[in-house]
Amino acid sequence: MARLFDDHKKRKVQCLDGIWNFKIDPQNVGESERWFDKLETENISAVPSMWNIEKGLLEYEGLAWYQRDFYTEGGTLKLSFDGVMTKADVWLDGDYIGSHYGGFSHFEFIVTSVAAGSHRLTVRADNRFDKQSIPQVWVDWYHYGGITRSICAETIQGICVLANKLEYSLNDGLTAAEYRFVSQLYNAEDKSVTSKVEFALDGKIVYAEDVTLASGEYRELITPTATLDNVRLWSCESPALYDISIVTDTDDLIDRTGFRLIEVKDNKILLNGKSLELRGVNRHEEHPEFGFAFPQSLMKRDIDIILDMGCNTIRGSHYPNSKLFLDMLDKYGILFWSEIPIWGCGFSEAALADEVVLSRGLEMHREMIEQYYNHPSIIFWGMHNEIHSDTQAGYEMSRRYYNFLKENGGNRIVTYASNVPMTDISFEFCDVISLNMYYGWYGGTKEDWDSFLTKFRARRDSLGFAHKPVIMSEFGCAALYGNHTFDNIPWSEEYQAELLSYAINAFHKDDMMVGFYVWQYCDMRTCKPAGINRARGFNNKGIVNEYRKPKAAYFAVSKDYHNFIAEEKK
Repeated sequence: MARLFDDHKKRKVQCLDGIWNFKIDPQNVGESERWFDKLETENISAVPSMWNIEKGLLEYEGLAWYQRDFYTEGGTLKLSFDGVMTKADVWLDGDYIGSHYGGFSHFEFIVTSVAAGSHRLTVRADNRFDKQSIPQVWVDWYHYGGITRSICAETIQGICVLANKLEYSLNDGLTAAEYRFVSQLYNAEDKSVTSKVEFALDGKIVYAEDVTLASGEYRELITPTATLDNVRLWSCESPALYDISIVTDTDDLIDRTGFRLIEVKDNKILLNGKSLELRGVNRHEEHPEFGFAFPQSLMKRDIDIILDMGCNTIRGSHYPNSKLFLDMLDKYGILFWSEIPIWGCGFSEAALADEVVLSRGLEMHREMIEQYYNHPSIIFWGMHNEIHSDTQAGYEMSRRYYNFLKENGGNRIVTYASNVPMTDISFEFCDVISLNMYYGWYGGTKEDWDSFLTKFRARRDSLGFAHKPVIMSEFGCAALYGNHTFDNIPWSEEYQAELLSYAINAFHKDDMMVGFYVWQYCDMRTCKPAGINRARGFNNKGIVNEYRKPKAAYFAVSKDYHNFIAEEKK
């Protein structure tokens, strides 16, 4: 797993990225023909990558097989996958070891009694969609398929650490933290093992315990609550991070976290007691040459551009982003909104009420929390985007997900993006009201923003939610890069720049509003029926194009954001 630091020092980790044998399976015959034993093909593909970037496979949706051999010294292996679109089935040496659903989540399998020598790993990726898929077939991004993120073979010995989160609360003065480790341990041996387990914060051992586990036993170990005085707070201006680690006699797990308090009070969002105005962009982790297999250098490039324009936050639309990207946000003090890929325009009311869909979404939320819990940059959990939240099915989905995230998600704001602001019935299930509206593009004019804000304030207050601040989670319009005109007409860079600047300043002046996320950071390939609004087969609402070249809107938004920063400093 690519991180800004090593997850392990003791554990042997073998990265399996590279060139794999590859074969598409449009007729779904691979399993019956036992391709998992030996994949008969002359084709190869890079891992991670998307098969859609291969010549002739741009529009392929279906099954595809990946296979490679690797050497291990044997024992117990943990095979770790950071992302496979969308369903993965995995075989080792022809033996089926498991499956996983959800293209943006880490998953892993533990295999015991592996002999020393060469072994064959096979992955079947399936990016097909049906009525129970998350996302559905209609989404406003591309239906990429393949192995999107890294694969590792980890040799685990003795009592090992599978997961860890640091739970904490800050005192009233934000000077001290009460904290505890919550870890999952596993005995990888074929006999009972006893090991000392040491928990460290910033290199200092804060708790140790001798633990005995039977062969193959899992156990959750929660440390007693401890106090950290003179805590260094994580903030945008000073993103202080702490190393956290768990070490056994044979294994370890290392992570980083930060202590901060995010609150919603008196119609405001407070970070460490200080009022926030969120200046942000929506960002897809996508590029036309790489799809979702996003290069590390381009992650850093995006952060540099976004920081330069004056942003303090990014919305990860519409799926969990790479952990490496989150590490970078932690380091640079950028706030993040993380959500799962329920992009609602594609979901019927019946799909929202489908128990398989509801359960899959709940599992995606569970995985997102488990994998991203320690990241201080994440201040929002996003439940869904533009579902029918004006129906009973949308209400029930929101209720179920909200309660789960509030109970399990730590110190985060829970929200969702609504595109039915005047009829939505689910606003009780969010801490902050987030709205997607497109005046000046999908109907109306930019001047309609003023009357809309007045009307929505009245509705919000009439529902009894005057205490809930409002975020404009999406707004914008499309412009084709390089399309300039004296007449300021739609699709020109000038029209996009003027509309965005008008909207941003309207939000900034309204004390109901606490933030705004421009839709969107970059142009990106889309599956949505092209029509007039998806020229080139792209969503062209980016303020930079798909190759990160700035449009006029980038400079207009940057000017406004830096003006707002200057106001704060006065």
